Amino acid sequence: MSSSDRVVVVGGGVSGLACAHRLHKAGVPFTLLEAADAPGGRVRTDHYNGFLLDRGFQVLLTAYPEAGRLLNYKKLSLRKFRSGALIRWGGGFHRLVDPWRDPFKALPTLFSPIGTFRDKLKIAKLRSNVKSKSLFNIFNAEDQTTIAELKSYQFSPEIINQFFRPFFGGVFLDRDLLTSSRMFNFVFQMFSRGHVTLPREGIGQIANQLASRLPRDRIRLGCRVQKIQENVVHLEDGSEISSRGIVIAAGGEATARLLGRPFDSHQRRQVACLYFRAPKSPLNEPYLVLNGESHGPVNNLCVPSLVSPDYAPQGQHLISTSVLQDCMDDNLESKVVAQMQEWYGSQVEEWEHLRTYHIAEALPNQASGVPPSFTQGKINSHVYLCGDFCMQGSLNAAMYSGRLAAEELSEDLSATIS
Repeated sequence: MSSSDRVVVVGGGVSGLACAHRLHKAGVPFTLLEAADAPGGRVRTDHYNGFLLDRGFQVLLTAYPEAGRLLNYKKLSLRKFRSGALIRWGGGFHRLVDPWRDPFKALPTLFSPIGTFRDKLKIAKLRSNVKSKSLFNIFNAEDQTTIAELKSYQFSPEIINQFFRPFFGGVFLDRDLLTSSRMFNFVFQMFSRGHVTLPREGIGQIANQLASRLPRDRIRLGCRVQKIQENVVHLEDGSEISSRGIVIAAGGEATARLLGRPFDSHQRRQVACLYFRAPKSPLNEPYLVLNGESHGPVNNLCVPSLVSPDYAPQGQHLISTSVLQDCMDDNLESKVVAQMQEWYGSQVEEWEHLRTYHIAEALPNQASGVPPSFTQGKINSHVYLCGDFCMQGSLNAAMYSGRLAAEELSEDLSATIS
């Protein structure tokens, strides 16, 4: 057994990296253990034949407070999506824009067939109400489902089905909109206050930036943890590491395994992301496209190479499609292609499937009334927990959770020394 005066962080995803970053800043020695060949967890980008493939469709909302505190946005070279969305409905595409961001396109939005005129006014009311609230008030408000929240504003069934279900269903991986209204209001505020972006070289640059601030010898890759006993971490290769404290920053299922607890698959949300190469983009501008028709496997589509040209080789485009239900269907690719042909016609015949990502644990279940899977922070004298499964499913929560765990552990170590 190696004896160590260091803290051991188990898991090199965004939460583990944020935790390690805070420990390093506080002068607390640490070792970060990551089972994969690179840090990042779910926030990684693969290089494939000149394309940048994010492991699932992910974006960075610039208004996230913790992300703004921790990340250097300028060095990430963030590229913006257009505000609003294109909605597939009635055999065509209809633009719904944010009139505060894009006032010159507001008039067509007001009179588009997506929802009613009154619905557009109610969105303005929702925006005003949510934007004025503090985060404390949002997360301490009376909770209900997102669908109940929308009905309380008396939105029509049309705009709920055409816009809110595909848009926020894609955000939460929950087209039923059973997600907590607190999370809905938080995310709505973030969309209203900031921009929807991608780092120029892929979402994985977020994790790469965090990892680059840590001493290289503190990060051990390819180290899978078998079990934890008191203050000792047992690795699958048979080695052991003793520590002053352990932070588990793994996913929900891995955390349950290390704690010896059962893990219910209903505690997570899954998604499939299918990428295609195309000689030309089906879109002219970098909008998110939503399925407002409620048939076909694809919930949302975008062209990352329109947001950042680095996502595809010169003269080509990258198409990203996201599927929320029946993700493991053996015929998923052919069904997606059939739906895209219905949307975009014969040009889809020139698309080439690149890769499909099945992400079983993309987000925690954030349904109203469902508590987080695990308790944030200290759970016994040696072990602390962090990650979005302890809070909410977002990059912001993952970073915030990691920082809180590091600060709590640092305070405990200081109290022990004094």
